[in-house]
Amino acid sequence: MKTSDFSYDLPSELIAQHPAQKRDQSRLMLLNKKTGLINHKKFYNIIDYLNNGDVLVLNDTRVMPARIFGHRPEKDESIEILLLNHKGDTWETLAKPGKKLKIGTEIIFSDELKAEVIDISEDGSRFLKFIYSGIFEEILDRLGEMPLPPYIQEKLEDKERYQTVYSKEIGSAAAPTAGLHFTKELLKKIEEKGIEICFITLHVGLGTFRPVKVEDVTKHKMHSEFYIIRDDVAQKINKAKDEGRRIVAVGTTSIRTLESAADDKGYVKAKSGWTDIFIYPPYKFKCVDALITNFHLPESTLIMLVSSLSTREIILNAYNVAVKEKYRFFSFGDAMFIY
Repeated sequence: MKTSDFSYDLPSELIAQHPAQKRDQSRLMLLNKKTGLINHKKFYNIIDYLNNGDVLVLNDTRVMPARIFGHRPEKDESIEILLLNHKGDTWETLAKPGKKLKIGTEIIFSDELKAEVIDISEDGSRFLKFIYSGIFEEILDRLGEMPLPPYIQEKLEDKERYQTVYSKEIGSAAAPTAGLHFTKELLKKIEEKGIEICFITLHVGLGTFRPVKVEDVTKHKMHSEFYIIRDDVAQKINKAKDEGRRIVAVGTTSIRTLESAADDKGYVKAKSGWTDIFIYPPYKFKCVDALITNFHLPESTLIMLVSSLSTREIILNAYNVAVKEKYRFFSFGDAMFIY
């Protein structure tokens, strides 16, 4: 299977530069995964297509203000650092311009935050050991900026619009954007209808935006992301599987978490760890039955994932219809329910 098999033509004006005025007023494409039948609704209509007994699984990660700017000692310059993931005070980062940062280089961000380059990976990521006084997260809140995707050029007025209303666990370099459409009121109505709402955590890495650079899909190396499934959530999902109820994932991050933790019968274990699962056709889903997701970049791992839930032909046809109907694409764009 070739990467170019997942291409489609997208006019740049359809890439959403800002969120919809109200979260649940974005558009919603309904797509039958077996027949390819398409309907057009608003996101708040999603409640009409969720059934009593469904389990709705959302990712409660919260985006870090992970973009910080510093300089080398006594240099008048600006070096941009993007925090990816960490063990203790050592962070894997992307640096711009990276060539200035050799092993041993010191970077000063403020009076209370410095770092030293301790390693460089094959792909050019810099590993920084941070030195600070106080609480790292609080310093980051003061100094950091939201790491919006590269295709969003407009400045975001309200930082919370790049967070879901249920975000809780800080650790992502990008938002799980399918969840941006939900309001607290809509979630309350969904729960009142008899749909079980569960939260997992997967900290989204910037690898989610990395293009697939190989033509043979099977040769692509997937990035790793950290996830957590709690015991009570695993029990709810497994009970639903026993009773033949639907598991509806909100976003590709929720799908990747559930499929990473599922056995061959679709039961999930309570666990935490790193996943580099790469889902592409003809993958057979073990746990998830339906998906709420946004519209993804051409030739991306995410369009390959959604194609696995249906077929490549049905998904690409739906994307071409979305272009014709002038849907808004990517992080701040409209949504699709594949059922």
